[in-house]
Amino acid sequence: MSLKILSKLSVKKFPHSMKYITIRTPKAVRKIGPHEPVFIIAELSGNHNQSYAKAEKLIDAAAKAGVDAIKLQTYTADTLTIDSDKKYFCITSGKWKGQTLYQLYQKAYTPWEWQPRLKKYAEKKGLVLFSTPFDVSAVDFLEKMRVSLYKVSSFEIGDIPLLKRIGTTKKPVIISRGMASVSEITLAVKALKASGAPQVAVLHCISSYPAEPEEMNLATIPDITKKFNVISGLSDHTIGTSSAIAGVALGASIIEKHITLKRSDGGPDAAFSLEPQEYTELVAAIRDTEKAIGLPSYQIGKKESQNFAFRKSIFVIKDIPKGSLFTKENIKIIRPGQGLPPKYWERILGKQSKRSINRGTPLNRRDVG
Repeated sequence: MSLKILSKLSVKKFPHSMKYITIRTPKAVRKIGPHEPVFIIAELSGNHNQSYAKAEKLIDAAAKAGVDAIKLQTYTADTLTIDSDKKYFCITSGKWKGQTLYQLYQKAYTPWEWQPRLKKYAEKKGLVLFSTPFDVSAVDFLEKMRVSLYKVSSFEIGDIPLLKRIGTTKKPVIISRGMASVSEITLAVKALKASGAPQVAVLHCISSYPAEPEEMNLATIPDITKKFNVISGLSDHTIGTSSAIAGVALGASIIEKHITLKRSDGGPDAAFSLEPQEYTELVAAIRDTEKAIGLPSYQIGKKESQNFAFRKSIFVIKDIPKGSLFTKENIKIIRPGQGLPPKYWERILGKQSKRSINRGTPLNRRDVG
């Protein structure tokens, strides 16, 4: 495919109708999308520090917190890069400064022989386990594991051959946009869909570790849905939970956040990961936020109706004989709200009373001649 054709592809509006992501979980068939419960993904990354026992404990903590899914990363240092200390392969800034790419990925990868075992372990806990493949061999491996969906990392969004291979699995795909431009996101979604991916979601993501709140631009979340006609969400690398909760309020259907047992344990991503109690609080806050968002409504709620005493209405403040006129001296707009609404005030003044009314009685339509 020529660069000219690729360029044309990348600027066209994505044509398909947005679809919910549907996956089979250990508990039931699960829909992901607007007006469905937020799909909460705990990212293990390399926070197991090469301990299988710790990886299981991370899954235990995530399950206890109430997440929906566990995400792994499927690569090795050799599938992702080469062992070289040339300047191109040296990390010169950020939290991993001073290491080569190979050295970092040797520490951070999750051994492939663990992954089928971890999937079974997570499923016993009622969780979905899936992964981010970083090359075609990883996709082949994950297909043998029979994962139910795939994740594309923000740094792999431009690897079109990889995306095409993922698409051929005909599984739903979640993409982190990271540093990708509008044209790159459009091309990635097109490549996945054209290759067979039935549903695609795009997560807003800032590829900064940790990301600062002022970098987040969370307004991008609803814009993703509008611009690309896909389910949107947030892959959150900030410290704390504020951005994730705000993301839900802005329409995120998926939240991905790293988990660690203790930040003091270290690990490649520990600094911007949540500890178990923090994760529990995040899940609870997300569920509360979902309830608070609800649907557009102008109806009076059951509890609200109990507070009519604090609204104003028209009351009789002096005894009024039958046939007398309503005046500013014998009626008044006061609390509570059991009488006629104040909007009728000017229409009632000067009208006759159809009956005798005692002081302290709410004025009724039937009282007015």
